Amino acid sequence: MADQTVSTYSPRPVSLPPAPDVKFWSEQQWTTLFALADAIIPSVRTAATVRSSADKVISTGEWDNSISKLSSLIPGPDAATIAKEYLEEDVSSNPIFRATVQRIIGGHVPEEGRNGFGLILNALNSRAGSLILTGSTTPIHQQPVAFREKVFRGWDTSRLPPLRAVYRGLTATVKKSWVMTSPTIGQVLGFPRVPVHGKPADGFPFEFLQIPAGDKPETIETDVVIVGSGCGGAVTAKNLAEAGLRVLVVEKSYSYTSQHFPMTPNEGYVNMFENAGSTMSDDGSMAVLAGSTWGGGGTVNWSAALQTQAYVRQEWADAGLPFFTSFEFQKSLDRVCERMGVNSEHVRHNYGNNVILEGARKLGYAAKTVPQNTGNGEHYCGYCTLGCHSTGKKGPTESFLADAAKAGAIFMEGFNADKVTFTKKGGKQKATGVKGTWTSRDSYLGLSGEGAIRRKIKITAKKVIVSSGTLNSPLLLLRSGIKNSQIGKNLYLHPVMLGGAVFDDEIRPWEGSALTTVVNEFEDMDGKGHGVKVEAVSMMPSIYISVFPWREGLDYKLWAAAMSHSSSFITLTKDRDAGRVYPDPVDGRTRIDYTVSPFDRKSIVEGLIASAKIAYISGAKEFHTTYRDLPPFIRPDPSNTESPEGTNDAALQNWIAELRRKSPLNPERTLFASAHQMGTCRMGKSAKSSVVDPDCQVWGTDGLYVVDASVFPSASGVNPMVTNMAIADWASRNVARALGKPRSERSGLARL
Repeated sequence: MADQTVSTYSPRPVSLPPAPDVKFWSEQQWTTLFALADAIIPSVRTAATVRSSADKVISTGEWDNSISKLSSLIPGPDAATIAKEYLEEDVSSNPIFRATVQRIIGGHVPEEGRNGFGLILNALNSRAGSLILTGSTTPIHQQPVAFREKVFRGWDTSRLPPLRAVYRGLTATVKKSWVMTSPTIGQVLGFPRVPVHGKPADGFPFEFLQIPAGDKPETIETDVVIVGSGCGGAVTAKNLAEAGLRVLVVEKSYSYTSQHFPMTPNEGYVNMFENAGSTMSDDGSMAVLAGSTWGGGGTVNWSAALQTQAYVRQEWADAGLPFFTSFEFQKSLDRVCERMGVNSEHVRHNYGNNVILEGARKLGYAAKTVPQNTGNGEHYCGYCTLGCHSTGKKGPTESFLADAAKAGAIFMEGFNADKVTFTKKGGKQKATGVKGTWTSRDSYLGLSGEGAIRRKIKITAKKVIVSSGTLNSPLLLLRSGIKNSQIGKNLYLHPVMLGGAVFDDEIRPWEGSALTTVVNEFEDMDGKGHGVKVEAVSMMPSIYISVFPWREGLDYKLWAAAMSHSSSFITLTKDRDAGRVYPDPVDGRTRIDYTVSPFDRKSIVEGLIASAKIAYISGAKEFHTTYRDLPPFIRPDPSNTESPEGTNDAALQNWIAELRRKSPLNPERTLFASAHQMGTCRMGKSAKSSVVDPDCQVWGTDGLYVVDASVFPSASGVNPMVTNMAIADWASRNVARALGKPRSERSGLARL
C-alpha cells in the first residue's frame, strides 16, 4: 500500500501574477456578463428564501428532492447544511470567481474574440439590441434569472453564429471558473486539498542563472543553448552535458519546488499551463492543455509511458525515415524508460482503471496495463497534473534535468526567446545563438525584490536546440526568418471526447494513478493505423466536471455533485487529418486552426460506444458524453446490473443506435480536448514536405535543430512522452558526437 500523507501537510501557496487590465469592457458590459454567469451557475432558492432576481426559484418539492439527492452523496453528518450552502452559492458575489473569469477573458482570449463578445454585451445593454437578442426591451441583467437562463439556452442553437460562439465560450469559461473557485464543491464531493496517498518529498534543488540589473544587453557564450525544458529539451540537456559540453537551458516559465505541489487549480493552470490552460482552437471546438513550466509537459502529465508501436514506426520508416525501425531507435526508447524507472509491475489500478480493464475483459476487448514512469515503484496519486508532491513521478525534473545539472548544465528561467541568430555559411544559415528577454523573479514569484529585473540577453552558441513544444517551436522558427511552407502545418492533437459513468458506489475517483490502462481493440480501424484507444482521465474536478455539457443551472449543479460516484473514459484518437498553428496577427500568441475531421470523428464515436459498453457491463447506472445533442444513457433498472442480455440490452442498443445516427458528430455541438500536440515541425526526407531532416536539423541551416514532439512525422497514436524523449536521446547523441570536446577545455559559461 502507498504511504498515507500526514494530514498536516500543506503545500506552499503560489501567488498569481497581476491581473490583466479589464478596461477593454465597460463596467456595464461586465455587469451583463456576470448576470449571464448567474444564469449558468445560479443561486438556487425557494420562494421563501429568494433574495433578488439573480436567484433561481424552485418549488419546495424540488428543493427537498435536491437536498435529499445531494445529502445522499455528501459525506459526513453536516450533509444537509452543506447541500443548502452549495445550492444557494452565488458565483457573481464571489470575488475569486470574478477575478478568474476576468483573468481568462482579459489575458487569454484573443482580441478579436473579446471584441466580438463585447459587441453582444453592448447590444444586450440597449433597448433595440435587447429586443432582438432576448425578445424584451428590458436589459437582461435586470431580468429574473429564469428568463436569462431561457434566453441563454436559446443561443446554443441560434441561427446567428456569434450567439452560438458566445454560448460556447461563456459556458466553458464560467463552468471552469466555478469549479476552480467554488467554496463549497470540495465539501460536497469530499475532495481533499492534498492527496491522501503519497508522502511529501523534496525534489532536486535546481539553481538558475541570475543577471544583475543593467541598461545594455547581456551576452552569454556557451556551446549549446536549448530553448525549452520539457521532455525533448531535458533529455538533450542531459546527454550534451554528460558529453562534456557547456549547456545552457532557457525556459520562458518558472520553476516550483515539490513543496508547492499539488497546486490549487487556480494556481496551477495559470503557473504551469500554456495560456493558463485556456487555449482553444479557432472554431471553439477543441480545448488544448499544454505544459508551460519547468520540465514542460512532463511536469503536468499523468505518468503514462508507452513506447512507440510497431505500426507507427513502420509508417514513419515508409515515409523515408528508416531510423524508426532500427535497433538504435529501440535502444533510445529503452534507455529513456530505464532512466525514468518505467514499469508495469508496481502499478496499482484505482476504481476507474479497474473498470476499464475488467470491463474490457468481459467484452473480449484487447486491453493492457499502461507502464508508468515511477522509478520502479508504486505511485498512487491522481493529483500530478497539478504537480507531484511525492516526486514519485520521474518526469524531466526528477530525472534528465537533474542529471544535466549534476553534469554541469546551467539553467535560466523566465527567458522569452525572440529569435535565433544566424550568419551566412556556404549558402546556408549557420545558427549562432538566441536573442531574447530575461525577466527575473519578482515579489509575486517569491523573491525578496519588489520588482523584476528585465534584461535583453544575447546567447551565442555553436548549436541551437529548439525544444519549445509543438505550439511554440514553429513560431520561434518563423520569428527567426526561416522560410519553409511546412512550418506550423501537420498539427496532430490526438483529439478526445470524454465519457463519464455514474455508479452507486462512492468511488473518490481522484484517488490513485490517473491513467494505468488502455483498450487497444479499436486502434486500427482503417487498416492504416488510424483509430481510437480508450483510456482514463485525471479525475480532478477542474478537469472532469467543466468539460461536460451545461443544459440548465440546477441540473448542472446536481450532476457535478455526482462526481464522487463517477468514473471517466477518454477516446484517444490517432488523427489522420491535421491542422496548423500560426501566430496571432495582433499579439503573436499561438493560434490553432484545427477541426476534428469527419473521418476522425467516426473513430471517436466507436470509442464512445466501447466506453459505454464497458461502463454498462461494469454496472454503471448512467453514462454521459461531452456531446450536447445526445442525452445521457440512463439504465432503466439500476438495481439489475447483471441481466443475462448484457450489452445487448435494448435500452443501451437504442442509445448506441442514436449515437451512430448522429455520427460523425457536429464539432460545434461538442467539446473535444487535447493533451498531446505533435507534428508542426515534422521530420522528413525533403524540405518540400518537412521542416527538419532525419537528424532533426532544420532544412537549409547549419547548427539549428528542433527536438521535441513537433518533429513527429504524424500522430504517434500513444501518449507521446517516451517517443519524444527517444528521438531527443538519439538526436542529441549525434550532436554530441559532432561537437564533443573534453570538459577541461570548456568549463562554465562565459558572460561577456
